[in-house]
Amino acid sequence: MRLPLPDLGQPGNIPTLLAALSKLLRPLVTQLNALSDGQLIASNTASAAPPSGSATVPYARGDFIRNSAPAVLGSAESQYVILGWVNVSTTSTATWIACRTLTGT
Repeated sequence: MRLPLPDLGQPGNIPTLLAALSKLLRPLVTQLNALSDGQLIASNTASAAPPSGSATVPYARGDFIRNSAPAVLGSAESQYVILGWVNVSTTSTATWIACRTLTGT
């Protein structure tokens, strides 16, 4: 996922600039620290695929969203779990494909 450009306020207004930078950097530092510790909190998670064709959040090709509510699906002898969804679109509107893994049961 790409980040939007921040609004840093009016030129020359140092308190507004500092507040905007603090607001912008706090979640980035949290994500980087979690990622360096190997925590999954540093990944995007959702309980369902984002709507395909939506350009409200700019996703890039290859972006992955982890399934936060995995469950065994399918019928006997062909059960699977959806691990997440990957964007396969090269345009600004995302096309999400489920990443499934067989359970072996």
